[in-house]
Amino acid sequence: MANFVSAQEALSVIQSGQRLFVHGVAANPQYLMDELVKYVKEKDVKDVEFLAFCPFGRTPFADAAYADNFKINSLFVSGGIRPALDEQRGSYIPVFLSEIPELFLNNILPIDVAIFHVSPPDKHGYCTLGVSIDVALSALKMAKVCIAQVNPQMPRTHGDGFVHVSQFKYMVEADEALPEVPVGEPSETEMTIGKYCAELIEDGSTLQMGIGGIPNAVLASLTNHKDLGIHTEMFSDGVVPLVEKGVITGKYKIKHPGKIVAGFIIGTKKVYDFIDDNHLVVMLDSNYVNDDAVIRLNPKVVAINSAVEIDLLGQVCADTIGTRQYSGIGGQMDFIRGAALSPGGKPIIAIPSTTSKGASRIVSFLKQGASVTTTRAHVHYVVTEYGVAYLFGKNIKQRARALIDIAHPSHREALEKAAFERFKTLHL
Repeated sequence: MANFVSAQEALSVIQSGQRLFVHGVAANPQYLMDELVKYVKEKDVKDVEFLAFCPFGRTPFADAAYADNFKINSLFVSGGIRPALDEQRGSYIPVFLSEIPELFLNNILPIDVAIFHVSPPDKHGYCTLGVSIDVALSALKMAKVCIAQVNPQMPRTHGDGFVHVSQFKYMVEADEALPEVPVGEPSETEMTIGKYCAELIEDGSTLQMGIGGIPNAVLASLTNHKDLGIHTEMFSDGVVPLVEKGVITGKYKIKHPGKIVAGFIIGTKKVYDFIDDNHLVVMLDSNYVNDDAVIRLNPKVVAINSAVEIDLLGQVCADTIGTRQYSGIGGQMDFIRGAALSPGGKPIIAIPSTTSKGASRIVSFLKQGASVTTTRAHVHYVVTEYGVAYLFGKNIKQRARALIDIAHPSHREALEKAAFERFKTLHL
């Protein structure tokens, strides 16, 4: 039933000048990527447009040695492909995560070949897309040729990601661990921010947050909360203890009550084992999970996202450092808007007041060339270790005052001077 072949036979369908989509985030099929770079060199395959959404783990295709073979076209920039974009060996497509599936479904980005990383087929011939449904499902539906890396270490997940083996032209067996992204203990600053965020979260809220020190600090501060729900583009290890303690129940969710809804998972083996064949977790397509019309239906949606910098008007830059494309738009706007429209919802931007080098993250102006990820009109709450600024309904002078008050004390005088020069008054 399943057409298992060698890696080189499966990859033989890839030709020069084609568009190749590869399963992203923690579903990056690392074994086939290692074999792919060997194949393109051996067969002199060139100018393949490599389309990916935030691949983790090994990314040999992004090395400069393969600049003639691959041109990276990124839907979200991960660390492995960032150097390729820095060196202009690729580019980034600005797009909301909720709308990426439409690029495939409407043939705006037609896909010649797609490579996926799946769990082994069951007795009925169904694999799953495992830790990454997100944009992969629509790519699978539309690609002309689909290849699967079949891995017994890929969790079998429930939701939209069931795929029959007949949808793959070729399947390749590879038993390898998934890429892991461990998150260390939150710093004192992150814990303070986490506590401020937790104070804004009411019992019965529905949460969206990502991975990192601040999300982990928030989750660690929620142990005394009750009946929280999860509807998020992704989650990581920090959710697991709250499920085990009965804090996360999804009791009051309108959409998928009692279930944890996500598009993809990134973390360690702990969370991968947690989602394996777990009916509590429902993995769904990003054009549904990130649709603000869906998000807003749940009660008290709290969306917690981060930023590179925020200016005194409340404009959020979250994906560039000046002109450098550092990450991507992702789902920040999807969930910031969805939370704002949810009954009792709270969209939050949570950041340390300074960078690791001591520069202020609250700035008078965004860096030259920086992109606005989330507009000033969409921002309601900004949280640093110095408190909470509530911006909704405030005029631009009041916004500046509120943001200066939660900036690092060593930067407040300079920010006040900049605000005075801009607004011609000290009465902000």
